[in-house]
Amino acid sequence: MKRNVLVVDIGGTQVKLLMSVRDKLKFDSGPEMTPRDFVKKFHETTPDLKFAAVSIGFPSVVREGKIVKEPKHLSKGWIGFNFGRALKKPTRVINDAAMQALGSHVRGRMLFLGLGTGLGAALVWNNNLMPLELGDLPYRGHRKIEDWLGKDGLEELGEKAWRKEVIYCVTQLKLSFVADTVVLGGGNVKKMARLPRGVKRGDNRNAFLGGCRLWETDRRTGQPRWRIL
Repeated sequence: MKRNVLVVDIGGTQVKLLMSVRDKLKFDSGPEMTPRDFVKKFHETTPDLKFAAVSIGFPSVVREGKIVKEPKHLSKGWIGFNFGRALKKPTRVINDAAMQALGSHVRGRMLFLGLGTGLGAALVWNNNLMPLELGDLPYRGHRKIEDWLGKDGLEELGEKAWRKEVIYCVTQLKLSFVADTVVLGGGNVKKMARLPRGVKRGDNRNAFLGGCRLWETDRRTGQPRWRIL
């Protein structure tokens, strides 16, 4: 694993920068933030930090370390953006929910669901990490599942009805993905009072561990320990 990894968690409202589980800096993001805005704020926020590499969790589809779809809750211009060149450090980019999933995994086949602005998801098993786009699945009333489980659904349904919807969906998705465990993360997981058996409350600080794990290598082969599908 590379030492002194700076983990950057880009969200729809904030960008969090972590050098450890406890040491966190942040700045605002939002629907107007372009890549240029991000780079400017990044350099303004990190002049005193010493780091050798950067891990970035990004809220959209990432394939082979490259953004291939514009994010829903940021501005445009992110597809193909070269973070390593802009930040002048070795950089690895992954979907933000996948980074949290990687840090949350302990054993077995684990489905991670992030309850935030939208619905993030990833599946982890046997050193394999598969980012998922479950938020776009069709659901009740010809709407997408994240319309019900995300921020808009919470505001529309109210907390009590929203919690019931979350438990129903989580139970069905656990069966569909044959998961041993479901970990719920994201900013709104704190609104979940009780969870079904086999469903655990995640810790948003696991994004830091996930970002560090991106740099882990196999001691025998020197190849990356985690296979990102």
